[in-house]
Parts: sequence; structure tokens; C-alpha cells
Amino acid sequence: MSQHHPSTPNPAAQDSSVPPAAPAPGYQPAPAQYGQQPAFGPPAPVETKKSRNVLGLVAMIVAIVGFIFACIPGALIVGWVLLPIGFILGIVSLFMRDKAKGMGIAALIISVVGTIVGVVVFFAVAAAAFNDAFDESTSVVEPAEVEGASDEGAAPAADQGDAATGEEGTRENPLPIGSTISSDEWTVTVDSHDAAAAETVAGAMGGGVNDPAPDGSHYEIVTYTVTYTGDDSGYAAMVMVDLVTEGGNVIDAFDNPVLLDDSIGADELFSGASSTGSVAFTVPDGEAALIRVQPGFIADEMFFQP
Repeated sequence: MSQHHPSTPNPAAQDSSVPPAAPAPGYQPAPAQYGQQPAFGPPAPVETKKSRNVLGLVAMIVAIVGFIFACIPGALIVGWVLLPIGFILGIVSLFMRDKAKGMGIAALIISVVGTIVGVVVFFAVAAAAFNDAFDESTSVVEPAEVEGASDEGAAPAADQGDAATGEEGTRENPLPIGSTISSDEWTVTVDSHDAAAAETVAGAMGGGVNDPAPDGSHYEIVTYTVTYTGDDSGYAAMVMVDLVTEGGNVIDAFDNPVLLDDSIGADELFSGASSTGSVAFTVPDGEAALIRVQPGFIADEMFFQP
């Protein structure tokens, strides 16, 4: 006779009508995995260090050396040769594959900046050379003593000395008659000044040659001596003399040409030779004027007090 044993409840045999418990909020079930799947797609690129760009290094060195020479006035030509070479090598180095570009770029920048600096230095040197070649400075060789300057009672001379505040030979501080000035090629002495020269002008060249001064004006004559001190020869007419009024107007001898017995002419003078002559000016009545002398076409001018 068999015994009846109670069977253990089978969970699978539980009532299927009971729904499964809902997952907790925020829970995401993991997808079912049936094994590791192989990865697809291109492999990740491997970063490789770029090799040194030797051509770029050479270009940078050449550009630096060219920049240095471009800053030296006496070696500009060397800089102008090296800078374009550095620039071209720098461009070529940028097209080399798998090579560093930094030194090539630096070579280009240095070459461009060096070229600009070289141009500036060139024009500075050219301007200085031009100034030295065409600028003649004028200096006072022997200033004349003013009559009555040592006389304590000479008030006008003292007043003039107090008013002289400018550099010697300027309009503010003119030189006295009899002073000597010089430039690179000429030495000039203003010998005398005649403020009432009507009679001298009328009797010049035997008389009847010159007309009387226009109404409201009069003639003044300046006598001066020029000496050529250059290497070759020069003409006395290269020394220019005129008058400048207090108002700043220039009175030229050619405004009203006058012939004198001792007119300064276009005499050619060799080194050491001198010529003395006079020139007449038509000056408005009541107008005071200074004598302006320019010893050469490009020399500095100086003023004399009549």
C-alpha cells in the first residue's frame, strides 16, 4: 500500500493570473546579451610626433642673420640678400609633410619685419648722406666791434645788446657791419652800407644811366667782399645779398636793377681769389631793413645790422 506524500509547491505552478511586480521607479532593465560582439569601424588614429624641420631651422637662422645685418647701415646689402633667401626657404619648409611648421613660420615673420627695418635704415642713411652733401653751414669768422659799445653813455648800443636774445647772425641778433662769415666754399665780409645813395646811383657809369628812385622810396647800397675757398672755382654771383624789412618783406636788387661803377659781377674765382663790389636796393621811405647774406646757393643765411 503506497503512502501519499504531500508534494512541495512548485513555484512554476503558481497561479499565472497574478501579474509580476512592477520594477522600481528609474530602473532600466539591461538588454539581454548573448555574447561579446566584435567592434566595427576604422581603428582610432595613432598620434605621431612630427619630426624636426631642418629646412625650417635653416630658414629661421638665415632670416635672423639677415635681420641683424639689415639694422647695420654699412651692411645693408648683406641683409637684403639673406632676408629673401630666408623667406623663400621658410615657404618651402611649410610644404614638407610630417615636418614641424613653427620654425618656417618664424622665418617668414622675421624676414618680413627685417625687410621693413632695412628699408627704414636705408632711407635714414640716405637722408643723412643727402643732408651732409647738400647742406652748408655758415659760421661767423670775425664779428666786427660795434662802435660805442664800450662807451657807458651809449644807450642805443646798450639797448641793442639787451634786445639781442637770438643766436648770433639771426634777425633777432644781427651781426654788425664789417663782420666776416664763411661757408664751405665762400668767405664774405660786409664792408659798408650807404643808406642815402641817390647821388652815387645818379652819377654811376658817367651819369644818366639809372632812373631816380620811385616816389616814396630811396636807394641804399651795400658793399661786400667775397673770397672763394672751395676746391675748384666759383662765381661771385653765387653769394646772394638782399634786404629784409622789419615786416619781413624781401627787397631784391633785381626788383629795380641799378648799374654801379663797382657792381659785383659774375666773376669766376679760383680758390683763394677775392672780389669786392656793390649792389643797390630800392627801399621804401621810412622802412628799416637788415642785410641778409647767403654765402652759396645751399648755405645758411645770416643777417647784418646796417
